[in-house]
Amino acid sequence: MSCTPGGILRLLDEYQVDLAGKHAVVVGRSAILGRPVGLLLLARDATVTYCHSRTVDLPAITRKADVLVAAVGRPRFLTGADIKPGAVVIDAGYNPGNVGDVDFASARERASLITPVPGGVGPMTIAVLLAQTVDAATRQLAVR
Repeated sequence: MSCTPGGILRLLDEYQVDLAGKHAVVVGRSAILGRPVGLLLLARDATVTYCHSRTVDLPAITRKADVLVAAVGRPRFLTGADIKPGAVVIDAGYNPGNVGDVDFASARERASLITPVPGGVGPMTIAVLLAQTVDAATRQLAVR
């Protein structure tokens, strides 16, 4: 699986976020992040809604999300007012100035869990890449 979506799932697993039946909103539609993470959430029995920066009345949709994944590529695009109280917020954005797609200060007031930028999804992306590299080398060398 793609490293960043895989890292996001590992984070959700580590914090025991049960996705079954939850409404997940993915803000972003890229082929390497937005779409794959939505499919992985769907495979975990979440109901997934895809949105993007031009979605009409985006806040009305994000405020219904139990799990919100921000992958839109715009600094501080989502604020606390856009988040359902108690939601899990995954900020997968990285923008100049070391800021994510979510305004962390206002979002943490509403979210039950939130990933920081830097230090949240990024290190998990690297961890998944390293794990997949080790797995590939192990298979190639037929090592057990």
